[in-house]
Amino acid sequence: MVGGLLGLKTTGKNRPVQNPPLILVGCSGGPDSLALAAVCAFFATRGEVRVGAVVVDHQMQEGSAEVAQATAGQLRGLGLDPVVVRTVDLEHDGAGPEAAARAARFGALEATAHQLGADQVLLGHTLDDQAESVLLGLARGSGTRSLAGMRERRGMYVRPFLGLRRDETLAICQALGLTPWHDPANQDPAYLRVRVRNTVLPFLGAELGPGVAASLARSATILGYDADFLDELAEAEFVTLAQRSTESGTEFPQIALSENGLRGLPAALRMRVLALAAVELGGVQPSLERLAAAETLLARSGSAGPVQLAGKVSAWRISRKHSVPHEGASYGKLVLKRSS
Repeated sequence: MVGGLLGLKTTGKNRPVQNPPLILVGCSGGPDSLALAAVCAFFATRGEVRVGAVVVDHQMQEGSAEVAQATAGQLRGLGLDPVVVRTVDLEHDGAGPEAAARAARFGALEATAHQLGADQVLLGHTLDDQAESVLLGLARGSGTRSLAGMRERRGMYVRPFLGLRRDETLAICQALGLTPWHDPANQDPAYLRVRVRNTVLPFLGAELGPGVAASLARSATILGYDADFLDELAEAEFVTLAQRSTESGTEFPQIALSENGLRGLPAALRMRVLALAAVELGGVQPSLERLAAAETLLARSGSAGPVQLAGKVSAWRISRKHSVPHEGASYGKLVLKRSS
């Protein structure tokens, strides 16, 4: 499984190569990532790849530094090299501690990969994690991309264990005599994901059958293909429609999108094009409500805006009563700009 995702053949024969590539395992010390590190250590002995690890200390719990160092010690004992411990400070921007920890973690993983020259970072998410992600997306009323859950590959990140159950990673640790760290936060019902894991999924399994987690993960795979296709189409339309400029007298960029071009798109693509513009300007993914509000500007029957999107990005249309000439560069355009 791991070897296939890394492009390695699992024939059992050693195939050492000159200057083998470095891959990193993001390891919290929990059973999933520790089992992944142990499996990857096998491939390191074959000489086809070098395997290192990154342990991120989020400083969210007392004794986190000791946990990180103990995890690093186990990883070095498995033969992983280099093993880097990164201590991060969380930036709370109103999105909650889980989102802040995730952002800090991925920032540390990416920075370490670039520093060490690693092309891939492996993460230990399992099928159970995938099922939880789909349910969380449903509960939040999210779109196709969110319901698609986590992808097996996205950029430098690879998740080889998405087909494994959490119990199987525990079995790997037990078989190899490893001592995983069990994060007490994973049992704290204050977190929605914990309630989904310990209450909602067991209930669904009891009522719908034990295969519900696998069914949810399978749905994520199908939706992932759909989301990828729609995202590709939206990206192509965005490239065609987007006109970038800087507002006179400021340093803030803005993007103008043809109103007629947007109106001619199916809703699924139109929403994505608007979101792409907002994100490019430094905003975050807007909610459905914000995107729908921006869409109403295209009707030219009410306010010309501005409509506030997420991340200080606003959208408005050039009104016919505006002093801009009808043949001007901005007329007939929906304009998005990020404020200071």
